[in-house]
Amino acid sequence: MHRPDWDEYFLGIAKLVSKRSTCLRRQVGAVIVKERHILATGYNGTPSGIVHCEVTGCLREKLKVPSGERHELCRGLHGEQNALLQAAYHGISVKDSILYATTQPCIICAKMLINAGIREVVITSWYPDKMAKEFLDEAGITLRIIDKKRNRKGE
Repeated sequence: MHRPDWDEYFLGIAKLVSKRSTCLRRQVGAVIVKERHILATGYNGTPSGIVHCEVTGCLREKLKVPSGERHELCRGLHGEQNALLQAAYHGISVKDSILYATTQPCIICAKMLINAGIREVVITSWYPDKMAKEFLDEAGITLRIIDKKRNRKGE
């Protein structure tokens, strides 16, 4: 029997959370963890009470917007944003916590994570947003990718 280490465990939960996504282009899950306890989760999708993209269609797709660009045209919030908002909604501080996510944060999410006090981000795949990585680096936030296919840790 294989018992997952903590990174595998929380990334597995992030993957499960991503299955709730209503995004037509990419399903992203995020889990905020402190001292090995889950503080909040989030997935990408429209705000509560707003019609899902599966009904309205995806404007970014219609306009052929490349991945990583023009986030303001999206009806939804990112998984990282929803996790931060859930923590705030319930009065939970995320200072000095770790974000586990299925994809590298975009620049908008990176800026939010920096100001929320997240100290580390652990992901399973890259996202085409070089500026986000540069901001996380400059802010001193560790960004680690876990390559689950090869069962190894990389950079």
